[in-house]
Amino acid sequence: MNNQEMMELSTVDKSDFEELVKECTASGIIDQNLYTEYDVKRGLRDSNGNGVLTGLTEISDVLGNQSVHGRKIPVDGELYFQGYNVEELIKRSSLDRFRFEEATYLLLFGVLPDKDQLDRFIRILTDLQELSGAFIRDVIMKATSTNLMNSLMKSILSLYSYDEKPDDISIPNVLRQSLQLIAKMPLLSVYAYQSYRHFKLDGTLMIKNPKKGYSTAENILYMLRDDGDFTELEAKVLDICLVLHAEHGGGNNSTFTTHVVTSSGTDTYSAIASSIASLKGPKHGGANLKVQEMFTDIKAHCSDWDNKDEICTYLNKILDKEAFDHAGLIYGMGHAVYTNSDPRAVILKKFAKQLSEEKGMQKEFA
Repeated sequence: MNNQEMMELSTVDKSDFEELVKECTASGIIDQNLYTEYDVKRGLRDSNGNGVLTGLTEISDVLGNQSVHGRKIPVDGELYFQGYNVEELIKRSSLDRFRFEEATYLLLFGVLPDKDQLDRFIRILTDLQELSGAFIRDVIMKATSTNLMNSLMKSILSLYSYDEKPDDISIPNVLRQSLQLIAKMPLLSVYAYQSYRHFKLDGTLMIKNPKKGYSTAENILYMLRDDGDFTELEAKVLDICLVLHAEHGGGNNSTFTTHVVTSSGTDTYSAIASSIASLKGPKHGGANLKVQEMFTDIKAHCSDWDNKDEICTYLNKILDKEAFDHAGLIYGMGHAVYTNSDPRAVILKKFAKQLSEEKGMQKEFA
């Protein structure tokens, strides 16, 4: 039996399984009106589509409206890390042109580091970042997945077996494990992609160690590309992306998953793998893939990108479930908390414009 046959019905009549599918579909159906009657929250959303309160945190705050005379008024979105507006964090004069390590320190310890604190923090991350050749060979390169999120989950769960104190949930040990994951995540991600490119796409296999003295963003680009080359703007934009995605309040699906799973007292690796499983979903972090797929579909079916009428006609077909995935959704629009604007999108749009000019892709940006 080969690997594909192992995952399929072989000796049983497929009609027997189809009968089970019918029974499963017909059973356990709940009257949708009961969700309204009992005010049950589904998918961390209220019945009107707004987010619901799931906990309290000072680590990050998301602002999408203001209360005026008892009424919620939509405002331009704001994102705060430990009380600092993230837009100001990116604008401010920093000790270095890369902010991700600085933002990570702020989120973990509640204060912006001075130069000595930041240098010490980076030294610790650098010391923890490398992976053994045996781990790369036996874990990342085996049973390569077509989805990088699944590869990350596998690698993170496997790190449990290499940890001498995997189940110790004391603060010092969890901090050590967390710093290890922060340091190793770029390597786990890039090596998973390199494995996928080689074993699934029949491309070359290039595994490079991270470069000492490079920031997280620089090392990702260095390890990702065969020649290791990247522009300063590319590294800067990626660094800003890392900052903007470092934290987003305690109520999003994957962070909420962390709260739920850690409340049982389980280990760090299991908790983070669970959160990544949540993040993978197309209604959460995986939505960006649907946006890319949607844009590819629009470009394939619209001959003139500058023709607004043609674009609008096709978008209406998508909304009417006549095109793309027939779900009737335009992906990338709307948010559970933000109303007028998403500050992350506002910031990234400025840098995306610069990047499009550097790459000669102004038409795609427009």
